[in-house]
Amino acid sequence: MVIKMKQATVIIPARYASSRFQGKPLALISGKSMIRRVYENAQKASAIKDVFIATDDERIAKEAKSFGGKYIITSTKHKSGTDRAAEAADIIGLKKEDIIINVQGDQPLFDFRCLTEIITPFKTGFDGMSALVCRITKPEEITDPKDVKTVFDKNGFALYFSRASIPYDRDGLSLNNTYYKHLGFYAYTKRFLEKFASLPEGDLEKREKLEQLRALEYGLKIKIVVTSYDSFEIDLPSDIKKAEKIISEKFQEE
Repeated sequence: MVIKMKQATVIIPARYASSRFQGKPLALISGKSMIRRVYENAQKASAIKDVFIATDDERIAKEAKSFGGKYIITSTKHKSGTDRAAEAADIIGLKKEDIIINVQGDQPLFDFRCLTEIITPFKTGFDGMSALVCRITKPEEITDPKDVKTVFDKNGFALYFSRASIPYDRDGLSLNNTYYKHLGFYAYTKRFLEKFASLPEGDLEKREKLEQLRALEYGLKIKIVVTSYDSFEIDLPSDIKKAEKIISEKFQEE
């Protein structure tokens, strides 16, 4: 059964504290803050009804206000971005059947077309969680812990996410397109989000520092959506120059 698709609400969890890059959402990239670039990029997608920044820091809220962005002040106690998104969804007043997209605040150059892709499972009445992945084309990403690898079943549901290289190629078969990278974007109904946020932090979640593992640990399904739109992630201050180079090259092409 195909259901008429409703527009989704984007929530961008953003915190100031970070052990590797303090104040990352406010870092300037070619004259604009990173959080502003993410916000404005999300607004471009036709599938999006509204965009909100969910933060626990007044400095990020002040930045959002400076460019006319909508924001929600949330608790400082959340374990993950999804927990923060759940509180924000309550404050906004979204309904249980509403679709929410959790957009990573450290991927300012993501292709907005992927937001339409990630909600496609909901067209057939899916009432769970979807996650965005792309094929890994750079060999170094297979072994880099910051690039989260994903394996999924024949029906497109996640089996596991890990910072390790999975699946392990024991016999060195080097099969084409074996590895998939999780881009960190999620979509879910508010009903599912409430269920997720009510669960205790999982053991695997704590170990790998991957919030989506909480869903798998408690037997919840995650539908994988494969996209061709890779997304550059800002992890360290040195990544800012790389992002500016990408922007410069894109501007020259246009």
